[in-house]
This record gives sequence, C-alpha cells and structure tokens, in this order.
Amino acid sequence: MHFRPPRSPRLLTLTPDFPPSVGGIQLLLERLLQHLPEWEHRVVARRAAGPESPVPSWRTRRVAGPSSIAELNVLGARAGRRWAPDVVLNGHVHTTPGALAVAARRDTPIVTYAYADELTHRPALTRLAARRSSAMIAISRYTADLIHEHHPRGPVDLVLPGFDQRAVLPAPASRPTLLTVARLADRYKGHDVVLQALPAVLERFPDAQWVIAGDGPLRGELEARAASLGVSDSVRFLGYVDDAQRAELLSRAWVFVMPSRLPPRGAGGEGFGIVYLEAAEAGVPVVAGNVAGALDAVDDGRSGLLVDPERPEAVAGALLRLLSDPRERRTMAAHGPEWAARFTWPRMAAQVDHVLRRELGRG
Repeated sequence: MHFRPPRSPRLLTLTPDFPPSVGGIQLLLERLLQHLPEWEHRVVARRAAGPESPVPSWRTRRVAGPSSIAELNVLGARAGRRWAPDVVLNGHVHTTPGALAVAARRDTPIVTYAYADELTHRPALTRLAARRSSAMIAISRYTADLIHEHHPRGPVDLVLPGFDQRAVLPAPASRPTLLTVARLADRYKGHDVVLQALPAVLERFPDAQWVIAGDGPLRGELEARAASLGVSDSVRFLGYVDDAQRAELLSRAWVFVMPSRLPPRGAGGEGFGIVYLEAAEAGVPVVAGNVAGALDAVDDGRSGLLVDPERPEAVAGALLRLLSDPRERRTMAAHGPEWAARFTWPRMAAQVDHVLRRELGRG
C-alpha cells in the first residue's frame, strides 16, 4: 500500500488584468499568487503582449474590449470544469459570471477582490459579486465602504496591499524636482490640479521642475494646458518608464505629488495607491489627496501631506511647504522607509491565505 500525501489546494484566479499587461491590479495579483506557495495555481486572463508570467495561465484570444471580457468568462467556466479548483479567486467584478459558473457546478467558494473604480463603473456586477461571493477582499477602508454601499450586510476582509521593496539611494536633483508616476488615462489622478498649482510654485522656486512618468490618452490635453499656463518649460513628460528608470526618478525627486480626487460621480478613484509607498521607501515626501485609498497609503504629517485635491491652492501650499523646509523633508524622508516597511507582499499574502482557507473550510 502506497501512501499518497494530500495534494495542495487548487486556486483558480479569474481576472482581465494580469502580467505581462501593466498596472496596479496586475502587480497585486501576480505578487499575491507568487507568495501563496502552498496552493496550486491556474490563472485565466486576457492575452497581453510581453514575457509570460511564471504563474501558469490560460489566455483569451482577444486582448481588449467587451468581446474579450465575454470570452474571458467563458474560458473561466471551461477552466473550472477542466481543472476542478477548490476555491475561485475572482480578481475583478468583470469575471463574476465566470466565477459563478465554476461555483455552480461544484459548490466552490468564491473570494472576490475589490479595488474602487470598478465598483461604481459596474454597479450591477458589483452587487452580484457582493451577494454571491463567500467573501470580499477590500484593498483599503475606502474600498470596504464602497462594498458596503452595494451590499450592507456582506462580509468584507480588509487586506492592504504590499509593494516591491527596493533599496533606492537618494540622490536629489540640484533643482527642486516634483515627480508624478501614473498613467495619463484617469482624470482623477490630479495632473490637471498640479498644473494649476505650478505657477504659484514657480513664483517662489523659478528653477523648479515637474517630471511626469507615464503615458496615455490625456497627454496631449495636459501638454496643451501646460502651454496655456505658460509652464511648459518647467514640465517634462517622459512617457512610459521601466522599473530601473522609475527608481532613478524617485532617487532624484524632492517631492512626489499625485493629488488623486474622487471622480465626478462621487465614488471610485484611487483604491489605495502603491506608488505612495514606493515614494515613502525612497525617502521622498508625498503630497496626496485627503480622500479614498490615500488615507491608508500615506501617513499624514509623517510620510507626506494629505490635502484637498480639488483645490490647486491647497496642493501649491503643500508643495511650497515641503520645498521651503529642508528639515521637514529630511524628517519625512527618514520616516518614509519605516512606514513603507509595514506593507509587504508576504504580510498581504498571509492575510489572503487565511481568508481562502477559512472559506475552503466552510465548504
């Protein structure tokens, strides 16, 4: 008689967003699965150009658009029949139909990840996910509140993200340098507000520069706005940057600024803001909006300043305060790495592992 050790529990993750495509959700989900070694993994995701993630996956033929989401859900349902997972991790409300199809065949528990903006863009799917999932994971207190708006009595587990910790040695630029790292695709990120704040900054610091890393459909509009405000010579649009360039930019920055605000509909926006932690670890003080996920990502008054993101004068005031006070910048720079050290992928994965095993045990 041969002894067969118990197999690892199987986790099927459904998501439209997974590497090699780039973004916060993609990074979070890949790092999560990489830090759950006691689970056997399969991912169902949209096809994307670039080196394949080491996490085993099935991919759609289509890259983007509504048809790719429909194909993704069908592929997820088929993967569930073929692979028989023990738990489904629903990585986005868009894949809720596929997750439900898997669960219906085997009474498999569903754990759904929630961020922020998608909850208000797709309220019907959000309500369905909140009602039918065994558990919902929120990446910030703000996201948890958004979930409760859709399903007041549903269980919500708060699990703050981690980030890729790197030793970035500060080498500040000789001129006052502001930095923003974000895709130029979401108006709520606050690039327009920083532009409006910049003339007041330049009045006090004529040699200051604002460096913008990231690309997207808003770039032309922002460049035109910079020209109309007469600040084009002080603004550098770099486009997409890789990890090494990003680290170099952080090492040179005096202040990181991204005053994300709530979208016009009054909810959604920044679910957390991993980039605030990256700045803090690099010893760069942060100026962020006093709303949404930044409330959990920034230690107000210690790793940075939270201000009203709707008021350019408030953003300008915070920037001038930090640029004018080297002592405060040094104090925040010293505290930043200590603050950021609390947010690790292993810590996040251990909390998610607890949720997954709890729901598996209830099955």
